[in-house]
Amino acid sequence: MPDDLINGMICVGAISGSFGVRGEVRIKSFCAIPEDIATYSPLSSEDGATPYSITLSGPIKHGFCARLSGVTTKEQADALSGTRLYTERARLPSLPDDEYYYTDLAGLDVFDTGGTQIGQVKAVQNHGAGDLLEVQTINSSGTVLIPFTQIVVPTVDLKSRRIIIDPPDGLL
Repeated sequence: MPDDLINGMICVGAISGSFGVRGEVRIKSFCAIPEDIATYSPLSSEDGATPYSITLSGPIKHGFCARLSGVTTKEQADALSGTRLYTERARLPSLPDDEYYYTDLAGLDVFDTGGTQIGQVKAVQNHGAGDLLEVQTINSSGTVLIPFTQIVVPTVDLKSRRIIIDPPDGLL
């Protein structure tokens, strides 16, 4: 997810449109446990200017139906379609040593096990089969997708801002 950490705020979801005619919205959660998005309420818009208290009404296809404070009509809900929802980074729970927030991986330098720099993490993708690091390679405008598994990525050092990979033959 590009731009998911802005001014100490992290993107936890997005409004994908209205639901019904009473101002409810469709919410897509980016949280590992999707329902947790409500625990980070109030959420804010990307510019931080508009806070929203959120109440989940129930699950729907591809997300949740929710009520946002100050949104009472279908037209207001329609106008929010595409709005990304943010919470303060400090409000998120600490993770175990072998888990990471996507935003913490973006921008890390990537090296192979021999110490050669491969590039820099541009983003983390997940299309349903597992996480992939999208790495912008050095001296190239292209990117390469690297499976984010313990075998292929044995070391993630957030303090040093670097990742060590052991790519399968032919990947690079």
